[in-house]
Amino acid sequence: MLIERLQLGALETNCWIVAADGASPVIVIDPADDASVLLDAVAGREVSAIVLTHGHFDHLGAARDLIGQTEAPLLVHCLDAYRLTSADTTGGSLFGFPHHHAPAADRVLNDGDVVEAGPIALTVLHTPGHTEGSICLLAGGEGHLFSGDTLFAGSVGRTDFPGGDSHALLESIATKLAVLPDDTIVHPGHGPDTTIGRERRINPFFPRA
Repeated sequence: MLIERLQLGALETNCWIVAADGASPVIVIDPADDASVLLDAVAGREVSAIVLTHGHFDHLGAARDLIGQTEAPLLVHCLDAYRLTSADTTGGSLFGFPHHHAPAADRVLNDGDVVEAGPIALTVLHTPGHTEGSICLLAGGEGHLFSGDTLFAGSVGRTDFPGGDSHALLESIATKLAVLPDDTIVHPGHGPDTTIGRERRINPFFPRA
């Protein structure tokens, strides 16, 4: 599996481009910002889907431009779909940024749904806590997890924004992420990659036996 990372926008959000190989259709996860950079990165390739791990402004700023150039469908969990088109429910005003919004979702996701691009299949794990509709995307056979703002290296996403819930986040980690194999590589929404095994050892938000 080919995985490319772009760090985009003022908050250095990780945007992930995932494909089987350089010639295959791609899935873009969290088109954060800097549309020209992202469009250059996917130029000449088919974009099968644009997936948002949640509906915050720093994960969707380039979605409209990317859709305009590729006509790819926009996917988000059903519980965060309202954020894309409602008045500043994407959180930008909390950081002094103007309202960033995206077109309405073409497909709303639920736990267990699968997003495909050629032979690549990403399974949706609904992991509420950072927002109501936060998701992670698991390429189980490949051992990769795209965790959005649910899980970071050594930490987790904030829960003090509207729609956040610290108890739900801990439950999501315990039931959806801590059960994954230790060698699962985690690609978060911000910061460096990690593994489930490392987080099991050092992350204070992981359950303890």
